[in-house]
Amino acid sequence: MSDLTFGAPWRLLLLLAVAALAAGYVVLQRRRTAYAVRFADVDLLASVAPRHPGWRRHVSAGLLVAALAVMTAAFARPAAAVEVPREAATVVVALDTSLSMEATDVSPSRFAAAQDAAAAFVADLPESFEVGLVSFAGTASVQVAPTDDRAAVVEAIRRLQLGQGTAIGEAVAASVATATQVAGQAQGEGAAPARVVLLSDGSNTQGRSLEDAVGVAASAGVPVSTIAYGTADGTVTVDGQTVRVPVDADALAQLAAATGGQAYEATSAGQLADVYDDIGEQVGTTTEHREVTAGFAGLALLLAVAAAGTSLAWSPRMV
Repeated sequence: MSDLTFGAPWRLLLLLAVAALAAGYVVLQRRRTAYAVRFADVDLLASVAPRHPGWRRHVSAGLLVAALAVMTAAFARPAAAVEVPREAATVVVALDTSLSMEATDVSPSRFAAAQDAAAAFVADLPESFEVGLVSFAGTASVQVAPTDDRAAVVEAIRRLQLGQGTAIGEAVAASVATATQVAGQAQGEGAAPARVVLLSDGSNTQGRSLEDAVGVAASAGVPVSTIAYGTADGTVTVDGQTVRVPVDADALAQLAAATGGQAYEATSAGQLADVYDDIGEQVGTTTEHREVTAGFAGLALLLAVAAAGTSLAWSPRMV
C-alpha cells in the first residue's frame, strides 16, 4: 500500500488541534515539575509524589495523542494504491524462433528452455485472460489468436520450429495487432488491457525497424515487456562454421522502455522461469486507489485502547 492521498484533505487541519493538545500536555508537565520543587520538605515531597519510572507517565498521553492524530487522518478519507487482481486482459506471447535459439549456453538449449518456460507462463495466467502466441524468425506469424484455451497455446508452443532471421519489429507489430483485435482496438477506458511479452536472443535483422515497432505499440497503447535471453558466450554452427550469437539486451530494453513495458534479462532456464513468474504477477494485477478509512479508524481504536490500558496499569487511582 503506497501513494497515500486524502479525499477531504482540508480536514487534516484538525491536526493543529491535536498538536495544540500535545503542546499543552508538555507545558502542563513542566509546570507540575516547577510546582513540585517548591516543597521545602524533601521527605514530604517523596511521600505525596513517589518516584516512578519517568517514561511510564507519558506513555498513555502519547498513545492518546497518536490515536487522535490517526483518527483525524481517517476523518480526511485516506486512499492508497493497492494491488488488485485483474478481471480480464489479453496477453500475447512472442517467441523468437531464429536459428540462434539452438545455442546450448542455456541447458538443454535456449529454444527448449524457452518453450518450457513459456508453456508454464501461459498455464499459470488467470483463467479469465485471453492468451495468444506469435512466433518470429525472418517473419512474424500468429500461431494462435488470443483464446482462453490454454492447452491449444501450450501445444502450439511445443510445435514451433526454428528458421533464419530475427524480425523483432515485425513480431511487435503482429502481436499488437492480434492483441488489440480482442482487447478492443484502443486501450482506452473500459477496454480490457493488452500486453505483449516478447522473448528474443538476438538483434533485429529483418523487417521493420524497432523504431517503427515502438510507434505501432505506442499508438495502440500496448506495453511490450521484453526478455533478453541467453549469454554473451552463445554460439551456433552454420554451414560448418561456429558463429557467436550474443544477446542485444540494450535494444530490447529500449523497446520495453519506449512502450511502457518492463525489460528483463535471463541467462539460464531458472532465471527465465523467474522472469515469467514476475511478469505473470504484474499482468495479473492492477493498481487501484481505494479508500482505507476503516484501516485508519481501526488503528486509532487500538491506540486508544492501549492508552486506556497503560493508564489503568501504571497510574491506578483510588476512588
